[in-house]
Amino acid sequence: MLASLHLKQRTRAGAIHLAISFAVAALAAGLVFGLWYPGAFRSLAGGRELFFLVVSVDVVMGPVLTFAVFDLTRKTWPHLRRDLITIGVLQMAALGYGLHTVYAVRPVALVFEVDRLRVISAADVQLSELPVARPEYQRLPLTGPWQLAAREPAAGAENTESLFMGLKGVDLGQRPSFWQPYDEALPRILARTRPIQQLLARFPARQPELMAALADAGLDASTARFIPVSARGEWVALLDATGHVAGFAPFDGFF
Repeated sequence: MLASLHLKQRTRAGAIHLAISFAVAALAAGLVFGLWYPGAFRSLAGGRELFFLVVSVDVVMGPVLTFAVFDLTRKTWPHLRRDLITIGVLQMAALGYGLHTVYAVRPVALVFEVDRLRVISAADVQLSELPVARPEYQRLPLTGPWQLAAREPAAGAENTESLFMGLKGVDLGQRPSFWQPYDEALPRILARTRPIQQLLARFPARQPELMAALADAGLDASTARFIPVSARGEWVALLDATGHVAGFAPFDGFF
């Protein structure tokens, strides 16, 4: 009888802690997906997988520890309260560290580079170049990525330097000194896009999926264009006839 009552107390304590953990996780999800990884960037930047990895461990850890330590038959209430406070502090510290990690790799820009769009995370950015970027780009965004283009290097020393940086794995889109408004590069962007019919011809078996993505983006297959995206997984950006991004689809556009 006492054992049954003891188990019920532990289960109830663990369940209450689990409910609180889910509530905190929901608030964290609102922050992460509402500000840092909006819309398609949950997939393009891997935000969904990273967030759920962080949160799932945190949500499970607290209630399990509470279930393990909640024992009124062996502990006084002050002792038990101290244990619960310790668990809560550890859980919040773990969540804080996890959210910091998610924040540190949040997407800050979708940049056109030469023949593609590239998702740039905060960790990718050459921070040393922020002071020489355009004034509006000197502070990384907190509310979702900018849509930008990387200007072409000037002939001579700058072009040579950009080639050396590229060999080191630093692309133009990672360098704030090359960032410019997306619309300023529209002629270059349009020249690198292709008609959506080419994508349909490349993946005939997936035509319904692509047509659904076009419909979601509000695009007509007769005028829509696409360009590959360097991101997590295989993606293309779906563009309207003017070269503006209207949506994304999970297709390999490098062909």
